[in-house]
Amino acid sequence: MRLPVLFAAPHRPMFLAGTVQALAVMMFWSLELGGRYLGLWPVPAWPVLTVFPPPVLHALLLSCGVFPFFMFGFILTAGPRWQGAGELAQRDFVPAFALLACGWLLVWIAFLLPSLLVAGLALALAGWVGVALRLTGLARHRTTDREHISFVALAAWLGVAGMGAFAVFAAGGVLPWARLGIALAVWGFLLPVFLAVAHRMLPFFTSSAVRNYVVRRPQWALRSLIGLSFAHGGLAFLELFEWLWLADLPAMLVAVRLTWLWWSRAALANRMLSVLHVAFAWLSVAFALFAMQSLLRNAVPGFLGQAPLHALTLGFFASMLVGMASRVTMGHSGRPLAADAVMWGAFCMMQAAAIVRAASELPALPGAYALMWLSSLLWLGAFGLWAWRYAPFFWRARADGKPG
Repeated sequence: MRLPVLFAAPHRPMFLAGTVQALAVMMFWSLELGGRYLGLWPVPAWPVLTVFPPPVLHALLLSCGVFPFFMFGFILTAGPRWQGAGELAQRDFVPAFALLACGWLLVWIAFLLPSLLVAGLALALAGWVGVALRLTGLARHRTTDREHISFVALAAWLGVAGMGAFAVFAAGGVLPWARLGIALAVWGFLLPVFLAVAHRMLPFFTSSAVRNYVVRRPQWALRSLIGLSFAHGGLAFLELFEWLWLADLPAMLVAVRLTWLWWSRAALANRMLSVLHVAFAWLSVAFALFAMQSLLRNAVPGFLGQAPLHALTLGFFASMLVGMASRVTMGHSGRPLAADAVMWGAFCMMQAAAIVRAASELPALPGAYALMWLSSLLWLGAFGLWAWRYAPFFWRARADGKPG
């Protein structure tokens, strides 16, 4: 591994760290599910679980420890181009990356030494602040379209607040701090960033490969979805679950509209494009499940469980991540923008993971924990396959000899 090459562009170290995190987090969760809930082996006695209940730790690791590395790597590489600015120098992203990586390394050590947990979260939070400051600077860059990067910068600061809430909980705060961290991380940070990126890039990517494709980016749709995401997060934090449909039903309709507006039959012939379109279609499914769950909450208590959330996080987030990260990796390594069998296999395994995890919440199906465990194994398989194919590109020089 050559460090100058690894740090030649922001996506390289960020994607590599995100890949390691994705495998480590789901390996931990698979061990927990298999031991604690299925009894397949003795449950590891992680001291950190005296501070964080397993579901809260799972939420922290995924929402703040996996997805942000990929999102920051993408935005710090693509964002300057959006704004017509020059590519970032190493001094603009390496310190933030080092803080994030060292912070999460301390968090993993804290599994055995819980006294290090707050310090690890504080380091990661400092790195996150560094990224948010850089994104804020990009948002201020003079250009004709600043809305997408402005939404991303705002979401990054809400993510900072979410990480801060998790840190307060880790330092001895009460459970509402953890709920606030989850609400801010998922509905204040993750979903708005995925929405802004998809709104800008999905039509552009499609137009670059499909002849006579008309790019449509209705700004009202992006603004509506982000506003409704904030509304869902606020209602969820306040535990007003019976009113979530007020945000989720209109969000579903807007998501369906965008899915139909961007869909192209010709795009299905291109696997790299079809991955992105199928991933975005999951957003409508997730909001439909959230709305249904809210409307039937009093009539059918516990209806759908965590199925809507995993339709969002596995179906939309993780699937879109596979597509976007693959395209960025290939494009910025000087290789053809084509989805090979490995990338397609990883994406299909992620679809299976999302479907199995959502199905595990259906009361008519027995063996819920076994299905959850199977879903975690499918996630591991998907990211393991993806890492085997794409991770080496992060420390190898571009095939075309260009810098970056």
